Amino acid sequence: MRRLAEGITRTIDLFYVRPVAAVVPRQVFRYAACGGANIVVGWVLYYLIYHLLLEQRPVDVGPLVVSAHVAAMLLCFPATFLLGFWLNRRVAFSASALPSGVQLLRYGLSVAGSVGVNYVCLKAFVDGCGFWATPSQMLATGVTTVYSFLAAKYFTFRA
Repeated sequence: MRRLAEGITRTIDLFYVRPVAAVVPRQVFRYAACGGANIVVGWVLYYLIYHLLLEQRPVDVGPLVVSAHVAAMLLCFPATFLLGFWLNRRVAFSASALPSGVQLLRYGLSVAGSVGVNYVCLKAFVDGCGFWATPSQMLATGVTTVYSFLAAKYFTFRA
């Protein structure tokens, strides 16, 4: 796993060139690359689960029926959560000496915080300001990304 992480880091660093390198710190660049990759993996996984596994049909779980789109999201979450944790731990914040169990717990808390920040932003932008939902989600993603990076750097993977 260490060799894989080193290979991913070297690959990301190939793209860390001017003019980006002049403005963006290397750690922020690696964090963005890892996050972007995790998002793409999540989208592909969601598509495959929603269309091929669930065939766009609701999932009957005893007394509860879960819509296909929510079920696909729930099934994707563990994979993207663990992949995001691994990429952040091994690539973006590899200098952290905290034990992995502590990092995983803190990562879970920061992800929960990200969900909360995203929710509050959506409520504020859509309900408070009257913005459309999709641009509001885009704005919320920007705010959540900044929160997530700061939480990762100063809490989850503190060096």
